[in-house]
Amino acid sequence: MKFEEVYELRNEGRLTMEEAARMLCMSERNLRRYIERYEEDGLDGLNDSRLARAAHNAAPVDEVFRLMDLYTNRYQNYSSAHFYDKYRTTHCGQRSYNWVRTTLQRNGLVSKLPKKGAHRRKRPRQPMAGMMIHQDASTHQWIEGVYWDLVVTMDDATSEIYSAFFVEQEGTWSSLFGVKEVVESKGLFSSFYSDRGSHYWVTDKAGGRVNKVQLTQFGRAMKQLGIDMIAAYSPEARGRSERMFGTLQNRLPLELKSAGITTMDDANRFLTHQFLPEFNQRFCVSPQIAQSALIPWIPGNIALEDILCLQDQRIVNNDNTVSYKGKILQIPQNEYRYSYRKAKVKVNEYLDGRIALFHGPRKLVEFPKEKLVGLCVSPSDRLAPFGACGKTDGQLKASCHTAFPHSPHSHPQGPQAQQLGIY
Repeated sequence: MKFEEVYELRNEGRLTMEEAARMLCMSERNLRRYIERYEEDGLDGLNDSRLARAAHNAAPVDEVFRLMDLYTNRYQNYSSAHFYDKYRTTHCGQRSYNWVRTTLQRNGLVSKLPKKGAHRRKRPRQPMAGMMIHQDASTHQWIEGVYWDLVVTMDDATSEIYSAFFVEQEGTWSSLFGVKEVVESKGLFSSFYSDRGSHYWVTDKAGGRVNKVQLTQFGRAMKQLGIDMIAAYSPEARGRSERMFGTLQNRLPLELKSAGITTMDDANRFLTHQFLPEFNQRFCVSPQIAQSALIPWIPGNIALEDILCLQDQRIVNNDNTVSYKGKILQIPQNEYRYSYRKAKVKVNEYLDGRIALFHGPRKLVEFPKEKLVGLCVSPSDRLAPFGACGKTDGQLKASCHTAFPHSPHSHPQGPQAQQLGIY
């Protein structure tokens, strides 16, 4: 019922003050106030006078225009959260995130996020750092007109990124390198969580269960380190790393563009020395348990590089040579054995391109990386199981973090090759 109708009924004595207040859903005291204002100013007296006054904490118009100019001229296409970080840290802004976000949305500079999908139950984080490590790669246009793969290795408990670098294409080498960076800087972790990429797992049927018996080169290395591998069967299962890549894809290209970076080497240096420290400080969370499950790597009888490498077995030829990827490697004479004819030897191919031959635990010979370039890759070497190279050789280029084997255009020949034991 309208206020005027209730007011007339009250004046006619047909309603008490209590009954009139109950009909208008207000207290008797508040109704008396409204009656006084109505009798003085009519219907205008019923309007809330506060609506015509500016809020005491309202931002001045000049400040709103300065914020819009800052976003338009320097931070175009930044998300609200990314821009707010710059607004607070670089420009010493004092306003809240909600004020900045709503101001940008109200003026059409950023759009509202779409409505979230169906409710899903979130997987709890591991309670301690080092209990589970995620590794994944994202192909994206990180700089204008160029697509690279960003390989990220992060902790499940804290979301701290332990290792991140750009490569032309992810594969066995990049995965091994990411784990090597984590083990050397933080220590050994308990479990490794990844998708079912062919460099991580063998799947007997496309889209099927992983084969935990037939191992890839990466799987063999993790087993040798005592790290349990866990396969994810959907993008939703890797939600934590997928969301992390969403944030990286939103922020990192803009940061690279602002820094004027156009090459992979510069991008990797910027990522390691500038972007990641700030990113981890912004997005890391505290673990439930302060203690760490990471175990420092202590070099012993076996070096870490002898595990995080490509390993294969060969049978020595009658002339004490070994065939490997289109090359013939000569075993030199030594004091331990007169001949290695028909012996089984292990071939280790390292991240930096060196190749070494082992007989049991003893290293027989090592071929320097400067002399071993352009190793041929046969179709059988591209198979995923143990003793193969996965999908990596000839795919990872550039230098710095991406300086994995090998350049395909330099082969020692003639007397030089005979001296090195390479034919």
